[in-house]
Amino acid sequence: MSGLLHGCLQDTEYLEVTAKSGRRYAVWVTTPPGYADSTEPLPLLYVLDGNWTVGFTAPLIVTQADPYLTIAPYIQVTIGYAGEEADNWAQIRNRDLVPPGEPAGDTMLATLESARESGAMTQEQVDAYLAELAECRADLFLDFLTDELHPHLRSRLRVSDSGHGLFGYSYGGLFALYTWLRDTGLFASIGAGSPGVASTDSQILTLLDALPEPTEEEAAPRLHITLNEAELLGEIPFYRGMARNVLAVVEQLHAKGRSEQVTHALFQETHVTGVQASFLSYLKTAHGR
Repeated sequence: MSGLLHGCLQDTEYLEVTAKSGRRYAVWVTTPPGYADSTEPLPLLYVLDGNWTVGFTAPLIVTQADPYLTIAPYIQVTIGYAGEEADNWAQIRNRDLVPPGEPAGDTMLATLESARESGAMTQEQVDAYLAELAECRADLFLDFLTDELHPHLRSRLRVSDSGHGLFGYSYGGLFALYTWLRDTGLFASIGAGSPGVASTDSQILTLLDALPEPTEEEAAPRLHITLNEAELLGEIPFYRGMARNVLAVVEQLHAKGRSEQVTHALFQETHVTGVQASFLSYLKTAHGR
């Protein structure tokens, strides 16, 4: 674990954390209004894809002081990549956020080929992207969050024993679904924004098939799923296919008797612009007082 560095976001400190696997992560820790004047322990809310999302999501920590809302106090922990990997976060993330054995899907392969033909990506970039997908280990990344990063943060912050959350978008949303299905016991709520379920043979659907019906004693975390209209109805085949697969996930969740644990929302946004709306929806829906 490295020393603490100050970041440029208000009430945010920056760490670089080396996991036992040798992989190094950037971590932004954002504390809420009044944190310095309080002794109350707070839950941690983990947000993925920090190199992209921290600027959209961390400032929304002020919503817990909004008198019109009922968002419970939290500390935000945003996780991304450091050093040279920060420049290539969009492909490095595939390694950490995609479940092992997850197929790329025909529409993903077609999209990458189209990007290569149009010049949006080079063949080298396409190969690197697929290489990370071929070695995806969301299981190791989840273990890092729960068994390494969370205990480390508990040792240096006022952290409550319960109420923790996780939010991911796109492939981060895929990881969020995977985390909900793994149910490590750490998270009370999980937000899955536009989950990147790119294949009809997704490991998510396989894990859902094996999911038992809930028991009266079970206390599964709340799951909030969001999609965007442009994904459902727009002209890009990849996003329409992804949205269909997400709807199939929702259907299976209802069929498994999980309706009371799952909420959802739809936005008039694109896949790129929907991240902040999705995160705010998760806060208001699944992280309330």
